[in-house]
Amino acid sequence: MTEVANTLNQQVWDFVYAYDAAYDRAARTVGLSAAQACLLDQLAEGSCAMGELAAALLCDASNVTQLVSRLETSGFVARVPDPADRRIKRVSITPAGQGVRDTLRRAFDFPSDRLGRLTAHEQRRLSELLAKALAPDTA
Repeated sequence: MTEVANTLNQQVWDFVYAYDAAYDRAARTVGLSAAQACLLDQLAEGSCAMGELAAALLCDASNVTQLVSRLETSGFVARVPDPADRRIKRVSITPAGQGVRDTLRRAFDFPSDRLGRLTAHEQRRLSELLAKALAPDTA
């Protein structure tokens, strides 16, 4: 690896760690763990089966069960049987959960703060470069 590649590699890791730490701080401002906040975010588009949540959050189904139970106790999510298959439980965000999610989103200013340091041209260029770096592998 070249010196530039090593530096870039470290910068990417530093950005990821700073992003995660900022997200964790924002989640704590609304009394949630980062994992609970991520789960609420997943539900913003609509209800999900417990298995779908586990897949989306890249975690074990038992972890999702614990997260949902805690959020349900707080009144932020609700579990209901799936109308098509009553063995499946679907989870949806409640109005209280949506309010907490909205507050969290406002508290999580890391992306806008850091990207706001770049000019419009730099933002476009970074977007292009990230799109290229994150594009699926062509095999």
